[in-house]
Amino acid sequence: MEKWLIVAMFTQVFLTFAVMYIMGKRRFRAAKQKTIEMKDFLTMELEKAGDNVRVADRNFINQFEMPMLFFIACLTALQVNAVGTVFVALAWVYVALRIIHSVIHLTSNTLKARYYSFVVSSFIMVIMWVLILVRIF
Repeated sequence: MEKWLIVAMFTQVFLTFAVMYIMGKRRFRAAKQKTIEMKDFLTMELEKAGDNVRVADRNFINQFEMPMLFFIACLTALQVNAVGTVFVALAWVYVALRIIHSVIHLTSNTLKARYYSFVVSSFIMVIMWVLILVRIF
């Protein structure tokens, strides 16, 4: 079971690198098209770069917010032997929802769909933490 949890964690890490790649491509495209100047990167003043660059930047930052609680939950579950079928399934659902959230954010950016994927993934995160607490008490 533990190895499938680690693979879920790896998938979340891979998502972070995929978003970083997309962000970089969009930044370089904006610089190449002279939408922004290289000096804008000194202070990260990228407002002139356009929505697609700012959205990719924001999505990349998102990968270091709620997903950190995911990684901590997974590591905690591994440490206290709380990894079971339900926990691993929830971890995979969480990662799938984070992928869906990123795809929506980086493409159509439909607010309602993006919001629901975020809320449900957050709820999954709460359940994961509750499972850990139940296991240790």
